[in-house]
Amino acid sequence: MAGCSHDCGSCSQSCSERDFRAYLRKGSSVKKVIGIVSGKGGVGKSLVTSLLASKVNKDGFRTAILDADITGPSIPESFGVEKLRAETVEGEDALKPVVTDSGIQLMSMNFLLQNENDPVIWRGPVIGGAVKQFWTDVIWDNVDFMFVDMPPGTGDVPLTVFQSLPVDGIIVVSSPQQLVRVIVEKAVNMANMMKIPILGIVENMSYVKCPDCGKEITVFGKSNIDAIAKSFNLPVLARLPMEEGTSRAVDAGDVESIEMPELNEATKKVESLLQK
Repeated sequence: MAGCSHDCGSCSQSCSERDFRAYLRKGSSVKKVIGIVSGKGGVGKSLVTSLLASKVNKDGFRTAILDADITGPSIPESFGVEKLRAETVEGEDALKPVVTDSGIQLMSMNFLLQNENDPVIWRGPVIGGAVKQFWTDVIWDNVDFMFVDMPPGTGDVPLTVFQSLPVDGIIVVSSPQQLVRVIVEKAVNMANMMKIPILGIVENMSYVKCPDCGKEITVFGKSNIDAIAKSFNLPVLARLPMEEGTSRAVDAGDVESIEMPELNEATKKVESLLQK
């Protein structure tokens, strides 16, 4: 409305639409923002985030990860940089992201803690504020694609990200268990309510491939992800196997070495956003 101070916290008016957008500081550049979401925890959002960022980076694009899982960050350990700390920009109230050997820019709560094992015991609004500051107070250097690794559910952080960041699309991560419909439905409904485009679904832990005969074994039972995706008119972008090598590489902080051809379609979907 006319004369709005944009200070919603002290405003008594009831506006139909409020502008909660946060803006990058001078010197930062991010072209496309992709949210990696799920309706529940433990389905592999951080793994999918790391793999996509690495794969798109190998294709010649400049990528970054904003680790929005403030209380349970796992991105630094996956990239083997958990002991590093974010540096302040001299003369400015800003931070430089940690950069991996291949050039992926990372920002996570673990880079700001004295001890990486210190718990972050904050209430929701404070956590949301920290996520917003990762966007506004970090000097992001000419990023083509930023992947936002979100905590599970539809609470403060996803709301903050959807309202504050210019999210160009989300990828929903699910698993083959019976709860999959609930997982997908919660994430899809929130995205639709916030008018955020959904690029598709990635099913993690889809199967185990027998090392002897190559047969795909569905450990969690037959997946019904195709029917669920069809009911929401969404594409299934990938089905990721459970592999010992993947787990070993992540535990060793070497996620960038993982080759995951199953993510080719998801990668193309993401990269196509720059062509629009």
